Amino acid sequence: MRKRISIKALQAFEAAARLGSFATAAEDLGLTPSAISHQVKILEEQLGLRLFHRVHRSVALTDDGQAYAAEIIAAFARIDTATRNVTTTGSGTTILTVRSMPSFAAQWLMPRLGRVKEIHPAIDIRLRASVSPIDLTTGAVDVDIRYNPGPPPAGCVLELFPDDVIVPMCSPALANGLNPIRKPSDISRHILIHSEINIVGWRDWANRHRGVELDMERGLRFDRSFMAINAAANGMGVCLDSLLLARQELLSGRLIIPFPTRGLRAQGHGFVTLKSTANLPKIRLFREWLFSELEAGRQWEDEFLSSLNKSA
Repeated sequence: MRKRISIKALQAFEAAARLGSFATAAEDLGLTPSAISHQVKILEEQLGLRLFHRVHRSVALTDDGQAYAAEIIAAFARIDTATRNVTTTGSGTTILTVRSMPSFAAQWLMPRLGRVKEIHPAIDIRLRASVSPIDLTTGAVDVDIRYNPGPPPAGCVLELFPDDVIVPMCSPALANGLNPIRKPSDISRHILIHSEINIVGWRDWANRHRGVELDMERGLRFDRSFMAINAAANGMGVCLDSLLLARQELLSGRLIIPFPTRGLRAQGHGFVTLKSTANLPKIRLFREWLFSELEAGRQWEDEFLSSLNKSA
């Protein structure tokens, strides 16, 4: 016979596991710490498992508790998401909340939001740009687009973007100015623009191009790619950044790649969702659209670099 589990006990356990404290869980649920402890004890008795180690006034999940918490937290997040969707949308629409790194949001995603709306008019995108990855189990966000994502958190799935292609870029005026840039060594006569949080930097590029000496201690430094790209487009120096993020500036002619190059390749972004919500229609449709756009972009990058090399 299937075990009957107390919903109140599950709720107390979920809050305690998610917040790492009986006292904080009590504040979250409007209960007392002793009530949380009592409900967790009831759940442990019903399961026949010990879920927490209790040491003095602190608690820590056991191995069984960690495995159980990953599923229960994800389940409560899915309930929260379903509740939020059904109570905050109308007229047949649904809100998809996406957290993204600021540069990807500004340079790639925002210019394409109109396309996804045309294809899927019932989905409204709520875009949040921030540097810090979000805890998806809170239910505040449906999709987290991370840079250099690492392994997915417990209860989540990760789908990696195609590799970034990293190339030197500058304004046409800079490339054709008093100190023209025609080959890699010419960059040494110009100001370097550093994107400090990027996986690949000027030192990696210089190691690939033996004999090119760059002053790594000098130059402009930015902690966001969109600022580095904008600085280069305004003629302030040469940036080393992603074709994925600089496509608009390259197509408009504000930036050029000043000499033939294959570029450096590095794993960049990843698409993270909860396992429990990954196949919700709004997430599935958005993911399919996004990766279709990324694949088209990858083909454009290959063709763009190939044409650059042929014209040299």
